[in-house]
Amino acid sequence: MQIQELPYKDPGVPDARSGPRFLWWLGRNQLGGQFKALAWGLLHFTSVAGLPFCVGFAIQAVVDRSGSRLALAGVVMMVCGFTIALGDTFLHRSAVTNWITAAARVQQLLARKTAQLGSALTRRVAAGEVVAVSTGDVEKIGWFVEAVSRFIAAALTVVLVCVGLVVYQPALGIVVAVGVPVLALAVLPLLPRATRRADFQREKAGRATELASDTVAGLRVLRGIGGEDLFLDRYRRASQEVRHAAVRSARMWALISGIQVLLPGLLMIAVVWHGVGLAREGRITVGELVTVYSAVMLLTYPLRHFEEIAMAYSFSRPSAKRAARVLSLQRATDTEGSREATVPTGDLYDPATGLLAPAGCLTAVVCGDPDAAGRLAERLGGHAPEEGTSVLLGGVPLDELPLGSARTAVLVQDKDPVLLSGTLRDLLDVPASGQVTAEEALTAAQCGDVLEALVQGSLDAEDPMDARITERGRSLSGGQRQRLALARSLITDPNVLVLDEPTSAVDSHTEARVAAGVRSLRTGNTTVVLTSSPLLLDLADRVVLVHDGEVAAVGLHRDLIHRESRYRAVVTRETDEETGERDGEKTGLAGPPHDRRTTLGEVLDELEEIEETA
Repeated sequence: MQIQELPYKDPGVPDARSGPRFLWWLGRNQLGGQFKALAWGLLHFTSVAGLPFCVGFAIQAVVDRSGSRLALAGVVMMVCGFTIALGDTFLHRSAVTNWITAAARVQQLLARKTAQLGSALTRRVAAGEVVAVSTGDVEKIGWFVEAVSRFIAAALTVVLVCVGLVVYQPALGIVVAVGVPVLALAVLPLLPRATRRADFQREKAGRATELASDTVAGLRVLRGIGGEDLFLDRYRRASQEVRHAAVRSARMWALISGIQVLLPGLLMIAVVWHGVGLAREGRITVGELVTVYSAVMLLTYPLRHFEEIAMAYSFSRPSAKRAARVLSLQRATDTEGSREATVPTGDLYDPATGLLAPAGCLTAVVCGDPDAAGRLAERLGGHAPEEGTSVLLGGVPLDELPLGSARTAVLVQDKDPVLLSGTLRDLLDVPASGQVTAEEALTAAQCGDVLEALVQGSLDAEDPMDARITERGRSLSGGQRQRLALARSLITDPNVLVLDEPTSAVDSHTEARVAAGVRSLRTGNTTVVLTSSPLLLDLADRVVLVHDGEVAAVGLHRDLIHRESRYRAVVTRETDEETGERDGEKTGLAGPPHDRRTTLGEVLDELEEIEETA
């Protein structure tokens, strides 16, 4: 796989049982790139290791006054120099390619998992963790994957050099062969402590980042309640904890680096001291002593890769663990489905609750529990968080359809929709039927003031469609973000649209206009609105009360407000005492007239009488 061939057509099915298994899976899926980097690494490192033999051969040629051997040594050194440059260039190219392709594979896997799980992902894993995995963690994972081939090449080179020195000059080669493994393994006892300190630092940094994000997101509220300084002090303390943790981690890695410098130096001293003695005794030549000395000196270069692989693994292991935790999440149903990829039409029916949304009608659903309403909205869209009875659309189980077909048939907008940064034109550039224009959708969602705010915030945008939306729409109010998200849903014009509290953040006057706009634009299509707003309920063709996970009442809003106390309690926010008083009035057990309170149902009756009189 080359960089220009990205993205992958199919990133594969990862082994997400643990972090190390995930790293092993990534490595196995890049064997071609790993072998290529290994080959270039061997060429580079062996060429570097060959220089000492060339230098020793040349010096011995000078001592023996042999011009031909000196010329041969010069030619061999030139060849080594060329292969060193060639191997280093293509080793770097192959290693970076492995790094980028591994990171791209992880990002594609995360994007695919996010698309499969939808809004259920952020209920299982914090959104900040998903962002951290897809940005910083993929870099650390890619670092380890590309470092593996260079480490193997360096390790093989060290073994070859040690074997070559033993054969070339046994008296000194044995010293080197014994000392080099000690150098390579000396830092192993320190690695667990260094890893723990690095993990502790990342944990502190994650908490500080989370605190900073919360502070920025709620800065307007914090200023309103005077809590800005308090949260800034908390972040200041958190950042100091990160600094202290980083210093402790850096000290440990500095100690490991110092050992990697000290021990080779001691080995070199030992080799020189022992070699000088052997040279005085005449057991080795000057050229052989220079060769062994140079080989030990140059061995520090491949040995540094032992420290690098240790650091790469210690940093990538927790990152791979986090990535595996996200990738191991599964949908309650199979994303491929067992039916043909078709888009059914007809009535929407949920056997679990008994909810029926007739085709072409606006159905309003009232749930006393907001969390239950959110779960019901997901189930209606075929995104059930757990296994159970499937929702039927035109008699076809949505869980048995491929995920793409189910999402095309039913679009769900949750109560906290996300706006992506970019222009308004980009925001509304979504798959659509073409029957609803952007202007119609924005008008129905009452986005006139939103367009004005966007134009004012973008000085270079004359056309509101070219106005830029900041990250998550932070420059807009909650109601404005909600209406833009509603316009985005309306422009798709799906057969079935499920809206979960689409107007909870807007004022009553705007809500009334939004309700009328949605009803008008969605005429002839199936729309399900989970809400407790009387303005939306009053425009619905059918109102369904879901209580304790089952349909408790069905009818029109004005009928249910009179005859169903549970419905009235949710819609009018009545307390248990007020509900008891109303029930007592119906049975003749009501309290004194002055204790009786006016409810929304009575107000509606009075309005009807006034209209009839007029």
